Amino acid sequence: MSELNDVTLSFIGSGVMAEAMISGILNEGLTAPDHMIASDPRQERGEELAVRYGVKATTANREAANAAQIVVLSVKPQVLPAVLQELHGVVAPQALVLSIVAGARIGVVAAGLGHQAIVRAMPNTPAQIGEGMSVWTATAAVSEEQRQQAQSILRALGEEIYLEDEEYLDMATALSGTGPAYVFLFMEAMIDAGVHLGFSRRIAQQLVLQTVRGSVDFARQSVAHPAELRNMVTSPGGTSAEALYQLEKGGFRTVLSRAIWAAYQKSQYLGELSEK
Repeated sequence: MSELNDVTLSFIGSGVMAEAMISGILNEGLTAPDHMIASDPRQERGEELAVRYGVKATTANREAANAAQIVVLSVKPQVLPAVLQELHGVVAPQALVLSIVAGARIGVVAAGLGHQAIVRAMPNTPAQIGEGMSVWTATAAVSEEQRQQAQSILRALGEEIYLEDEEYLDMATALSGTGPAYVFLFMEAMIDAGVHLGFSRRIAQQLVLQTVRGSVDFARQSVAHPAELRNMVTSPGGTSAEALYQLEKGGFRTVLSRAIWAAYQKSQYLGELSEK
């Protein structure tokens, strides 16, 4: 029996991640479509989700939030202050609020809504195919049943990790939340290099996608550290050694580390903006 049986979920903001959550919840059979409400300022977006998934659609945030036992905040960070002001005092006292708004701290959401039972989570885009990585935390006001509900929702998107300290959420935003963008850029660069060598773009893409997929699967199944796996394909004086030398010479590790640090600082900055 699902923890979400007979529970109404309302999504305040019905963008890409909200749709990924709706799709994942339905694919796992956690609840019925008519137990979910998608609220979005664009009526056509709600109608699109209603047709695709059978969920209810509305443009009225207050009505959607008031009707739910679980309210999912899935809006852009820039519009969160206005949404919190609109929903202040509207969420039912016994309801759970699940926020996936990047950078938005629990204290800000709690004060803005006048509500204490809050889970803050950071999923990522592979959640759209059930292969996401979510990091989450919860306030003391969240009951054990509500924790299980939140965990079920996030597991429907892929893997999940619970952490006690909210500070890790900004770190997760920079590492796993933004991480797919780094991987996609890396793949794009490899594909372009393949085209430069003389492959057609179609073949270069096939080579790169399967290489990345196979490498990830191999690393997951291995007990070896990634450095050991790298050494396995790096023969002395060989092609891998030459390629890796050029990457290190170009500051590959340093640039990537700086990029992740910049994303972490941006997440903290977005959190500071939401407090103003």
